[in-house]
Amino acid sequence: MPDHPSTLVLLVEDEFLIQDLLESTLHDAGYAVRAVTDGTDGMKLVESVAANALGLVTDVNLGPGPSGWDIARRGRELNAALLVVYVTGDSEHDYAAHGLPHSLLIRKPFVGSEVVVALATLKAQASSAPG
Repeated sequence: MPDHPSTLVLLVEDEFLIQDLLESTLHDAGYAVRAVTDGTDGMKLVESVAANALGLVTDVNLGPGPSGWDIARRGRELNAALLVVYVTGDSEHDYAAHGLPHSLLIRKPFVGSEVVVALATLKAQASSAPG
């Protein structure tokens, strides 16, 4: 599936099994996916294609380098309409301080369909927002 702004989702996840699950689930739901495994590559990915992406799904804790919070903030600077879904095992307490407005956070462990539903929810909210 070619990268198309209406379907392109950027995925930043450092745990291979979770990345694989999300990539498969998102593809099955009709999204084109560009995936990377760390914060540095996540920032590069966002810098290069966020302006043409529908959404970003990012882990919060990505080891050394930029966090998911940083990557999402930069993505929104480049694309104000970027849908953002955070996934985390232990950082939900930081969401109020670091999470972007009009984003969602999903706590690990989760099932892949929760991310698809989160993207659909954010897309519906954005399309029904005034002006």
